[in-house]
Amino acid sequence: MKNRYLVPFILLTTLFFLWGFAHNLNPILIPHLKKACQLSDFQSSLIDGSFFMAYFVMAIPAGMVMKKYGYKSGILAGLFLFAIGAFLFIPAANTRLFGLFLTALFVIASGLTFLETAANPYMTVLGEPEGAAQRLNLAQSFNGLAASVATFLGGIFILSGHSLSTEETAAMSPEQLSIFLDSEAATVKIPYLIIGFVVLTVAFLLYKSELPEITESGHDIELPSGEQSLWRHKHLIWGITAQFFYVGAQVCVSSFFIRYLGKTANIDEKTASRLLSAALLCFMVGRFIGTFLMRYISPNRLLSIYALLNIVLLTVVVIYGGMLSVYALIGVEFFMSIMFPTIFSLSIQSLGKETKIGSSLVIMSIVGGAIFPLIMGRISDISSIQVAYSVPLVCFFIVLYFGWKGYKVKAD
Repeated sequence: MKNRYLVPFILLTTLFFLWGFAHNLNPILIPHLKKACQLSDFQSSLIDGSFFMAYFVMAIPAGMVMKKYGYKSGILAGLFLFAIGAFLFIPAANTRLFGLFLTALFVIASGLTFLETAANPYMTVLGEPEGAAQRLNLAQSFNGLAASVATFLGGIFILSGHSLSTEETAAMSPEQLSIFLDSEAATVKIPYLIIGFVVLTVAFLLYKSELPEITESGHDIELPSGEQSLWRHKHLIWGITAQFFYVGAQVCVSSFFIRYLGKTANIDEKTASRLLSAALLCFMVGRFIGTFLMRYISPNRLLSIYALLNIVLLTVVVIYGGMLSVYALIGVEFFMSIMFPTIFSLSIQSLGKETKIGSSLVIMSIVGGAIFPLIMGRISDISSIQVAYSVPLVCFFIVLYFGWKGYKVKAD
């Protein structure tokens, strides 16, 4: 990496940590708000639905901001929205209105859409094109670190470890139940207040820093004459599709992790949150190992191998249950580690001046994280959480195809 890119690389890596932290509080919020707001599995899955729908709604506006004002302006806008959403958790907790929690999450995710739309392609062009996937995986490794830290701290400061059985709930007076639920909801206030102030501090530091505006010149390829639609890039179409299914799978695996452990292995929420933190630590380690392996194995081939292994592991999860499946789920987290950045970098390779809009479309596909958890939640309500894990299992077949054939650049 050229020396002039070192400081921008460090600053942008900080953003990867921040949005990884925000993303991975959702698996804590799902069981927590399910209890505090008395929700079904399907209703609790709306936490992911609201969060990831923001990516679909805001990706194109974010891309337009990048195109007109540049990456730095987009990053600052994203951090500002991020902070506003975090502060909205205070009135949401005070009122215990689930809709207000969903609004806060939507605003946070809108900010993250700006950050990811800017930082992911920025990272791919901070150096030579052939090192893009490796560079992005390195930065995303800190995203993985944030995932483990978020679930660990969230388990400590947000989850109370107190759950009411149906009998205990029925024995309470309305006033007693309201006091209990209010105390549960209130645990999110201090963590999200701190998050908001940290994000504003980072925004100030970035505002005062010099970030070079990167252009895509030098990363172009010669395209055949004729129809110049962006959709002529078949690898981009397959990349958008693969990212849609991958993010859906990732969110499903992590968001219902605590619920799965409770239902199939009788593990309490505090212990389950620590196991999730350990799983996400494996996710981070997988990023570093994957980055190293890409020196010897092409990114697309490694992606295919990891997708196939996850299909096998999730088959175990669906069929067996118990501690064997807990270990299998931890393995799934490890093998998901390289998927998002690898799919992203393979999707936008050779787009030239269309990189920004192509990046926005790939970011839009993150809406899969809004759709598949809803399907999984509904299956869980009508069947079981164990059967519901067949949803991410199916998703990894699409990722497998992208790494096998779909990634190939063909400008038609």
